[in-house]
Amino acid sequence: MSLTRRALSHTALAAAALAAMPAAAQPGKPKSKPRPIVIAHRGASGERPEHTMMGYRLAIEEGCDFIEPDLVVTKDGHLVVRHENEISGTTDVAAHPEFADRKTTKTVDGTTINGWFVEDFTLAELKTLRARERLPKLRPGSAAFDGKEPIPTFQEVVDLAKAETKRTGRTIGVYPEMKHPTYLAMAGLPIERRLAEALKDNWLNTPTAPVFVQCFEVSPLKTFRMLSGARLIQLVYSESGPADRAGTLYVDMIKPDGLKEIAAYADGIGPEWSQILPTGADGGLAAPTSLVDDAHAAGLMVHPWTVRAENYFLPPKLRRGASQADHGDVEAVYKALYAAGVDGLFSDFPALAVAARG
Repeated sequence: MSLTRRALSHTALAAAALAAMPAAAQPGKPKSKPRPIVIAHRGASGERPEHTMMGYRLAIEEGCDFIEPDLVVTKDGHLVVRHENEISGTTDVAAHPEFADRKTTKTVDGTTINGWFVEDFTLAELKTLRARERLPKLRPGSAAFDGKEPIPTFQEVVDLAKAETKRTGRTIGVYPEMKHPTYLAMAGLPIERRLAEALKDNWLNTPTAPVFVQCFEVSPLKTFRMLSGARLIQLVYSESGPADRAGTLYVDMIKPDGLKEIAAYADGIGPEWSQILPTGADGGLAAPTSLVDDAHAAGLMVHPWTVRAENYFLPPKLRRGASQADHGDVEAVYKALYAAGVDGLFSDFPALAVAARG
Protein backbone atom coordinates (compact mmCIF):
# COMPACT_ATOMS: atom_id res chain seq x y z
CA MET A 1 0.00 0.00 0.00
CA SER A 2 1.36 3.42 -0.89
CA LEU A 3 1.97 6.09 1.74
CA THR A 4 -0.86 8.18 0.28
CA ARG A 5 -3.30 5.28 0.33
CA ARG A 6 -2.21 4.33 3.87
CA ALA A 7 -2.81 7.90 5.07
CA LEU A 8 -6.25 7.97 3.43
CA SER A 9 -7.06 4.62 5.01
CA HIS A 10 -6.08 5.84 8.46
CA THR A 11 -8.14 8.99 7.93
CA ALA A 12 -11.17 6.92 6.96
CA LEU A 13 -10.75 4.66 9.98
CA ALA A 14 -10.47 7.66 12.29
CA ALA A 15 -13.59 9.21 10.78
CA ALA A 16 -15.48 5.94 11.17
CA ALA A 17 -14.38 5.60 14.79
CA LEU A 18 -15.44 9.17 15.54
CA ALA A 19 -18.84 8.60 13.95
CA ALA A 20 -19.30 5.47 16.08
CA MET A 21 -18.60 7.35 19.30
CA PRO A 22 -21.54 8.58 21.41
CA ALA A 23 -22.20 12.26 20.77
CA ALA A 24 -21.23 13.01 24.36
CA ALA A 25 -17.75 11.60 23.76
CA GLN A 26 -17.01 13.28 20.44
CA PRO A 27 -14.55 16.19 20.56
CA GLY A 28 -16.16 19.57 20.22
CA LYS A 29 -19.69 18.24 20.78
CA PRO A 30 -21.71 19.18 23.87
CA LYS A 31 -22.27 16.37 26.35
CA SER A 32 -25.81 15.00 26.00
CA LYS A 33 -27.80 14.49 29.20
CA PRO A 34 -29.53 11.11 29.65
CA ARG A 35 -33.31 11.18 29.79
CA PRO A 36 -34.56 11.31 33.41
CA ILE A 37 -35.93 8.00 34.63
CA VAL A 38 -39.49 7.56 35.90
CA ILE A 39 -39.66 5.41 39.04
CA ALA A 40 -43.06 3.90 39.82
CA HIS A 41 -43.39 4.58 43.54
CA ARG A 42 -44.67 1.33 45.04
CA GLY A 43 -46.15 0.62 41.59
CA ALA A 44 -48.89 2.76 40.08
CA SER A 45 -49.91 3.43 43.67
CA GLY A 46 -52.23 6.31 42.85
CA GLU A 47 -54.41 3.88 40.92
CA ARG A 48 -53.93 0.45 42.53
CA PRO A 49 -53.14 -0.66 46.10
CA GLU A 50 -49.44 -0.10 46.69
CA HIS A 51 -46.90 -2.90 46.37
CA THR A 52 -49.19 -5.24 44.44
CA MET A 53 -48.37 -7.09 41.26
CA MET A 54 -51.33 -5.41 39.54
CA GLY A 55 -49.91 -2.03 40.52
CA TYR A 56 -46.48 -2.88 39.12
CA ARG A 57 -47.98 -4.24 35.88
CA LEU A 58 -50.01 -1.06 35.40
CA ALA A 59 -46.94 1.10 36.04
CA ILE A 60 -45.02 -0.79 33.37
CA GLU A 61 -47.88 -0.41 30.91
CA GLU A 62 -47.81 3.31 31.65
CA GLY A 63 -44.18 3.54 30.61
CA CYS A 64 -42.14 3.63 33.82
CA ASP A 65 -38.44 2.75 33.77
CA PHE A 66 -38.17 1.30 37.29
CA ILE A 67 -40.59 -0.28 39.75
CA GLU A 68 -40.00 0.30 43.45
CA PRO A 69 -40.43 -2.46 46.05
CA ASP A 70 -39.94 -1.51 49.71
CA LEU A 71 -38.44 -4.51 51.52
CA VAL A 72 -38.91 -5.98 54.98
CA VAL A 73 -38.09 -9.46 56.31
CA THR A 74 -40.41 -12.25 57.46
CA LYS A 75 -39.99 -14.36 60.58
CA ASP A 76 -38.49 -17.11 58.44
CA GLY A 77 -36.09 -14.81 56.61
CA HIS A 78 -37.81 -13.98 53.31
CA LEU A 79 -37.72 -10.56 51.63
CA VAL A 80 -41.28 -9.34 51.13
CA VAL A 81 -42.66 -6.12 49.75
CA ARG A 82 -44.38 -3.71 52.16
CA HIS A 83 -43.89 -0.01 52.78
CA GLU A 84 -43.69 -0.62 56.51
CA ASN A 85 -43.17 -3.68 58.67
CA GLU A 86 -46.47 -2.77 60.41
CA ILE A 87 -49.19 -3.99 58.01
CA SER A 88 -52.61 -3.10 59.44
CA GLY A 89 -52.96 -0.17 57.02
CA THR A 90 -52.08 -2.05 53.85
CA THR A 91 -53.54 -5.53 54.41
CA ASP A 92 -56.67 -7.20 55.81
CA VAL A 93 -54.76 -8.73 58.73
CA ALA A 94 -57.22 -7.27 61.26
CA ALA A 95 -59.98 -9.36 59.67
CA HIS A 96 -58.12 -12.62 60.34
CA PRO A 97 -59.13 -13.95 63.78
CA GLU A 98 -56.34 -16.53 63.66
CA PHE A 99 -53.85 -13.68 63.89
CA ALA A 100 -55.61 -11.61 66.56
CA ASP A 101 -53.02 -12.58 69.18
CA ARG A 102 -50.21 -11.29 66.98
CA LYS A 103 -51.26 -7.68 67.52
CA THR A 104 -48.66 -5.98 69.67
CA THR A 105 -46.86 -2.73 70.43
CA LYS A 106 -43.29 -2.12 69.27
CA THR A 107 -40.90 0.78 69.02
CA VAL A 108 -39.51 1.17 65.49
CA ASP A 109 -36.82 3.81 64.96
CA GLY A 110 -37.99 5.68 68.04
CA THR A 111 -41.71 5.59 67.21
CA THR A 112 -44.15 3.48 69.26
CA ILE A 113 -46.55 1.57 67.01
CA ASN A 114 -49.45 -0.77 67.80
CA GLY A 115 -50.37 -3.33 65.17
CA TRP A 116 -49.21 -6.40 63.31
CA PHE A 117 -45.61 -6.72 62.15
CA VAL A 118 -44.16 -8.66 59.23
CA GLU A 119 -41.31 -10.08 61.31
CA ASP A 120 -43.87 -11.95 63.45
CA PHE A 121 -45.25 -13.89 60.45
CA THR A 122 -43.87 -16.61 58.23
CA LEU A 123 -44.07 -16.15 54.49
CA ALA A 124 -46.80 -18.78 54.25
CA GLU A 125 -48.88 -16.92 56.83
CA LEU A 126 -48.41 -13.57 55.08
CA LYS A 127 -49.52 -15.11 51.80
CA THR A 128 -52.99 -15.69 53.32
CA LEU A 129 -53.45 -11.92 53.69
CA ARG A 130 -54.70 -9.60 50.97
CA ALA A 131 -53.53 -6.07 50.14
CA ARG A 132 -55.67 -2.98 50.44
CA GLU A 133 -55.45 0.73 49.64
CA ARG A 134 -53.65 2.73 52.33
CA LEU A 135 -55.43 6.04 51.53
CA PRO A 136 -59.02 5.03 50.66
CA LYS A 137 -60.55 8.49 51.18
CA LEU A 138 -58.07 10.09 48.78
CA ARG A 139 -58.01 7.14 46.38
CA PRO A 140 -61.41 5.42 46.29
CA GLY A 141 -60.75 4.19 42.76
CA SER A 142 -57.74 2.27 44.00
CA ALA A 143 -59.65 1.01 47.03
CA ALA A 144 -62.04 -0.75 44.64
CA PHE A 145 -59.21 -3.26 44.11
CA ASP A 146 -58.89 -4.11 47.82
CA GLY A 147 -58.61 -7.78 48.65
CA LYS A 148 -57.61 -8.98 45.21
CA GLU A 149 -53.90 -9.71 45.63
CA PRO A 150 -51.46 -11.12 48.21
CA ILE A 151 -48.21 -9.63 49.46
CA PRO A 152 -45.48 -10.24 46.85
CA THR A 153 -41.98 -11.41 47.56
CA PHE A 154 -39.00 -9.49 46.22
CA GLN A 155 -38.21 -12.37 43.88
CA GLU A 156 -41.70 -12.17 42.38
CA VAL A 157 -41.16 -8.48 41.63
CA VAL A 158 -37.76 -9.17 40.06
CA ASP A 159 -39.27 -11.96 37.96
CA LEU A 160 -41.99 -9.57 36.78
CA ALA A 161 -39.40 -6.97 35.75
CA LYS A 162 -37.48 -9.60 33.80
CA ALA A 163 -40.59 -10.93 32.06
CA GLU A 164 -41.82 -7.44 31.19
CA THR A 165 -38.38 -6.46 29.86
CA LYS A 166 -38.60 -9.39 27.49
CA ARG A 167 -42.22 -8.71 26.55
CA THR A 168 -41.97 -4.95 26.01
CA GLY A 169 -38.47 -4.79 24.55
CA ARG A 170 -37.45 -2.05 26.97
CA THR A 171 -35.47 -2.45 30.18
CA ILE A 172 -37.60 -2.48 33.34
CA GLY A 173 -35.43 -1.96 36.40
CA VAL A 174 -36.06 -2.53 40.10
CA TYR A 175 -35.43 0.07 42.81
CA PRO A 176 -35.64 -1.67 46.22
CA GLU A 177 -35.57 0.18 49.51
CA MET A 178 -34.18 -1.38 52.67
CA LYS A 179 -36.74 -0.47 55.33
CA HIS A 180 -35.68 -0.08 58.97
CA PRO A 181 -32.45 -2.10 58.59
CA THR A 182 -31.06 -1.22 62.04
CA TYR A 183 -34.33 -2.26 63.68
CA LEU A 184 -34.41 -5.50 61.68
CA ALA A 185 -30.82 -6.29 62.63
CA MET A 186 -31.72 -5.86 66.30
CA ALA A 187 -34.63 -8.26 65.71
CA GLY A 188 -32.17 -10.84 64.39
CA LEU A 189 -33.24 -10.38 60.75
CA PRO A 190 -30.55 -8.27 59.04
CA ILE A 191 -31.58 -7.26 55.54
CA GLU A 192 -28.34 -6.19 53.84
CA ARG A 193 -26.82 -9.59 53.08
CA ARG A 194 -30.18 -11.08 52.13
CA LEU A 195 -30.73 -8.36 49.55
CA ALA A 196 -27.16 -8.53 48.27
CA GLU A 197 -27.49 -12.29 47.74
CA ALA A 198 -30.83 -11.83 45.97
CA LEU A 199 -29.30 -9.30 43.59
CA LYS A 200 -26.35 -11.59 42.92
CA ASP A 201 -28.67 -14.53 42.20
CA ASN A 202 -30.49 -12.36 39.65
CA TRP A 203 -27.37 -10.82 38.01
CA LEU A 204 -28.24 -7.42 39.45
CA ASN A 205 -25.10 -6.81 41.49
CA THR A 206 -23.11 -4.58 39.13
CA PRO A 207 -23.02 -0.80 38.55
CA THR A 208 -24.52 -1.26 35.09
CA ALA A 209 -27.39 -3.51 36.16
CA PRO A 210 -30.90 -2.00 36.07
CA VAL A 211 -31.14 -1.59 39.83
CA PHE A 212 -30.74 1.03 42.53
CA VAL A 213 -30.73 0.20 46.26
CA GLN A 214 -31.98 2.97 48.53
CA CYS A 215 -32.16 3.59 52.25
CA PHE A 216 -32.78 6.43 54.72
CA GLU A 217 -30.03 5.09 56.97
CA VAL A 218 -26.28 5.48 56.42
CA SER A 219 -24.50 2.45 57.90
CA PRO A 220 -26.61 -0.10 55.98
CA LEU A 221 -25.65 1.57 52.70
CA LYS A 222 -21.97 1.51 53.67
CA THR A 223 -22.32 -2.17 54.56
CA PHE A 224 -24.11 -2.88 51.32
CA ARG A 225 -21.33 -1.21 49.35
CA MET A 226 -18.98 -3.95 50.58
CA LEU A 227 -21.45 -6.69 49.59
CA SER A 228 -22.56 -5.61 46.12
CA GLY A 229 -21.63 -3.50 43.14
CA ALA A 230 -25.20 -2.25 42.68
CA ARG A 231 -25.75 1.52 42.64
CA LEU A 232 -26.78 3.06 45.96
CA ILE A 233 -29.05 6.00 46.80
CA GLN A 234 -29.01 7.85 50.11
CA LEU A 235 -32.55 8.94 50.88
CA VAL A 236 -32.98 12.23 52.72
CA TYR A 237 -35.91 14.12 54.19
CA SER A 238 -36.74 17.70 55.04
CA GLU A 239 -37.00 16.80 58.74
CA SER A 240 -35.15 14.67 61.31
CA GLY A 241 -32.15 12.50 60.46
CA PRO A 242 -31.05 8.89 59.89
CA ALA A 243 -32.24 6.43 62.54
CA ASP A 244 -28.71 5.06 62.83
CA ARG A 245 -27.03 8.46 63.22
CA ALA A 246 -28.08 10.19 66.43
CA GLY A 247 -27.52 13.93 66.17
CA THR A 248 -27.16 13.95 62.38
CA LEU A 249 -29.75 15.93 60.42
CA TYR A 250 -30.71 15.36 56.81
CA VAL A 251 -30.61 19.11 56.15
CA ASP A 252 -26.91 19.05 57.00
CA MET A 253 -26.28 15.98 54.87
CA ILE A 254 -27.42 17.84 51.74
CA LYS A 255 -25.07 20.78 52.25
CA PRO A 256 -22.02 20.69 49.93
CA ASP A 257 -19.70 19.12 52.52
CA GLY A 258 -22.34 16.56 53.47
CA LEU A 259 -22.91 15.65 49.82
CA LYS A 260 -19.18 14.99 49.43
CA GLU A 261 -19.40 12.57 52.36
CA ILE A 262 -22.38 10.79 50.76
CA ALA A 263 -20.47 10.50 47.48
CA ALA A 264 -17.86 8.38 49.28
CA TYR A 265 -20.34 5.50 49.67
CA ALA A 266 -23.37 6.20 47.43
CA ASP A 267 -24.11 7.06 43.82
CA GLY A 268 -26.96 9.47 44.37
CA ILE A 269 -29.48 11.04 46.70
CA GLY A 270 -33.23 10.78 46.95
CA PRO A 271 -34.54 14.03 48.48
CA GLU A 272 -38.11 15.05 49.12
CA TRP A 273 -39.13 16.92 45.96
CA SER A 274 -39.93 20.06 47.95
CA GLN A 275 -36.24 20.23 48.88
CA ILE A 276 -35.67 21.05 45.21
CA LEU A 277 -38.86 23.02 44.54
CA PRO A 278 -40.03 24.84 47.68
CA THR A 279 -43.44 26.49 47.91
CA GLY A 280 -43.25 30.24 47.39
CA ALA A 281 -44.98 33.00 49.32
CA ASP A 282 -47.75 33.04 46.70
CA GLY A 283 -48.54 29.35 47.27
CA GLY A 284 -46.98 28.26 43.99
CA LEU A 285 -43.65 26.75 43.08
CA ALA A 286 -40.66 28.89 43.96
CA ALA A 287 -37.38 28.87 42.04
CA PRO A 288 -35.34 25.66 42.46
CA THR A 289 -32.84 25.45 45.28
CA SER A 290 -29.19 24.71 44.52
CA LEU A 291 -29.55 21.07 45.62
CA VAL A 292 -29.46 19.49 42.15
CA ASP A 293 -26.41 21.51 41.12
CA ASP A 294 -24.68 20.86 44.45
CA ALA A 295 -25.30 17.12 44.20
CA HIS A 296 -24.11 16.97 40.60
CA ALA A 297 -20.97 18.87 41.58
CA ALA A 298 -20.30 16.11 44.14
CA GLY A 299 -20.81 13.46 41.46
CA LEU A 300 -24.22 12.35 42.74
CA MET A 301 -27.42 11.61 40.85
CA VAL A 302 -30.68 13.14 42.12
CA HIS A 303 -33.95 11.15 42.23
CA PRO A 304 -36.55 13.13 44.24
CA TRP A 305 -39.60 11.53 45.85
CA THR A 306 -42.66 11.44 45.61
CA VAL A 307 -44.80 13.40 43.15
CA ARG A 308 -48.51 12.78 43.70
CA ALA A 309 -51.41 14.24 41.76
CA GLU A 310 -53.99 14.84 44.49
CA ASN A 311 -54.61 18.36 45.80
CA TYR A 312 -53.72 17.12 49.29
CA PHE A 313 -50.07 16.76 48.23
CA LEU A 314 -49.71 19.90 46.10
CA PRO A 315 -48.93 23.56 46.87
CA PRO A 316 -52.09 25.70 47.23
CA LYS A 317 -51.70 27.49 43.91
CA LEU A 318 -51.60 24.18 42.00
CA ARG A 319 -54.77 22.75 43.49
CA ARG A 320 -57.82 22.30 41.27
CA GLY A 321 -61.38 21.44 42.25
CA ALA A 322 -63.05 21.39 45.66
CA SER A 323 -61.87 18.07 47.07
CA GLN A 324 -58.52 17.09 48.53
CA ALA A 325 -58.80 13.96 46.36
CA ASP A 326 -59.18 15.95 43.13
CA HIS A 327 -56.15 16.11 40.89
CA GLY A 328 -54.35 19.43 40.67
CA ASP A 329 -51.78 20.82 38.26
CA VAL A 330 -49.20 18.11 38.98
CA GLU A 331 -47.79 18.53 35.47
CA ALA A 332 -46.25 21.79 36.64
CA VAL A 333 -44.29 19.90 39.32
CA TYR A 334 -43.04 17.25 36.91
CA LYS A 335 -41.91 19.81 34.35
CA ALA A 336 -40.24 22.02 36.93
CA LEU A 337 -38.30 19.07 38.34
CA TYR A 338 -37.18 17.97 34.89
CA ALA A 339 -36.17 21.56 34.10
CA ALA A 340 -34.19 21.69 37.36
CA GLY A 341 -32.03 18.86 36.02
CA VAL A 342 -33.08 15.87 38.12
CA ASP A 343 -31.86 12.49 36.92
CA GLY A 344 -35.18 10.84 37.66
CA LEU A 345 -38.16 11.07 39.97
CA PHE A 346 -40.60 8.94 41.92
CA SER A 347 -44.28 9.16 41.03
CA ASP A 348 -47.49 7.53 42.23
CA PHE A 349 -48.85 8.20 38.72
CA PRO A 350 -46.21 6.97 36.24
CA ALA A 351 -48.30 7.79 33.17
CA LEU A 352 -48.43 11.46 34.15
CA ALA A 353 -44.69 11.58 34.82
CA VAL A 354 -43.93 9.94 31.48
CA ALA A 355 -46.26 12.30 29.61
CA ALA A 356 -44.73 15.38 31.22
CA ARG A 357 -41.25 14.16 30.37
CA GLY A 358 -42.21 14.10 26.69
